[in-house]
Amino acid sequence: MGAMSVYGLAALAAMFWGANFNLAGVVLRDLPPMEGAAGRFVLAALIMLAITIVRREGMAMLVVARQHGLKLAVIGVVGIAGFNILFFDAMRTTSAVNGSLMMATNPLMTALLAALVLRERLPRRQLAALPVAFFGVAAVILGGASASAILDGASVGGLQAGRGDLEMLGANLIWAAYNVLTRKLMPPGPQFANVTVVMAAGALVLTLASLFDGSPTVMPGPASGAALLTMAVLGSVLAYLFWSMAITRLGAGRTALFLNLVPVFAAIIASLGGNPPSHGQMAGGMVVIAAVAYAMLPERRQAAAKPCEENA
Repeated sequence: MGAMSVYGLAALAAMFWGANFNLAGVVLRDLPPMEGAAGRFVLAALIMLAITIVRREGMAMLVVARQHGLKLAVIGVVGIAGFNILFFDAMRTTSAVNGSLMMATNPLMTALLAALVLRERLPRRQLAALPVAFFGVAAVILGGASASAILDGASVGGLQAGRGDLEMLGANLIWAAYNVLTRKLMPPGPQFANVTVVMAAGALVLTLASLFDGSPTVMPGPASGAALLTMAVLGSVLAYLFWSMAITRLGAGRTALFLNLVPVFAAIIASLGGNPPSHGQMAGGMVVIAAVAYAMLPERRQAAAKPCEENA
C-alpha cells in the first residue's frame, strides 16, 4: 500500500468521525441518548466480534478476556460507555461544529493528562498551544452568544447554549482519560481481540444503563436507524481499522495531524445539511485547528553545527 493510500485511509477515518457529530442528531430524533449510545456500540461490538472470528482470533479473544478482562473492562467503561453517555446527551443541545471543534483539542488534553498521571514529558509546543486552543474553544462556544445567555441556558440559534457544550467538554476529558488508561492498562498481544473485548464491555454497560434509564424503549425510524447503522459501521468499526492501519504505516504523530480534519468534515457536512457554522465558530475553529496543528508538529532537531564550522 502506497503512502497516498495510507493518507487516504487516515482522511477517511477523520471524515467518518466528523460525520458522527451530524449523524448523532439524526439518531436522537427518534431515540433517547442512552438508547442511541447503546444501539451504536451493540452493533459495533457484534461487527467487531464477527470480524474477529473471521480472522480466526476467537480463541485469542477468549484468552485475552480471561487474563485481562478487568483491565479491558475498565477501559471500555470509561472510553466507550462514559464517553458516549456524555456525547449523545451533549448532541441534543449543542451543534456538530461545536462538538467536533471541542474534541479537536483532545491530543492536547491527552498530553496534559498523561503528564499529570503518567509523568510523561509535556513538550514545549504542546504547553504553549494549550491556552491558545482553549481560547479558541471558548470563542467557538460563545459563537456570538452573550455570556449571560450561556449561563442562563438560553436558546441561541435554535440550540440550548451551555449544557451540551459543558457535556462535550466532559466527554473530551473522559476520552483523554481513555487514551491514558489505554497506554497504562492495555495488555500486549492481539490488539484486534483486545479492542473487541473493550467494545463489548462498553456496549454491555451502555445496554444496562439504557434499561434502567427510565426512557421508553422505541424503535428508530428509517432515517434514525440508517444513521445509527452508519455510525456503527463507518464511525466505529471502519474508522478504527483505517486509523490503526495509518498509525502502523505513518506513526502516531503524523497520523494525529489528520484529527484536524474532523471538525472540517463536520462543518462541511453540517453546511450541506443546511446548518453552516457561524462567523464566531469559524474564527474560533481556525484558532483551535492552528494551535493543535502547531502542537503536533515534530520539534526541530538542532543540526550539528560543529562539522560545518570545521569546514568553514
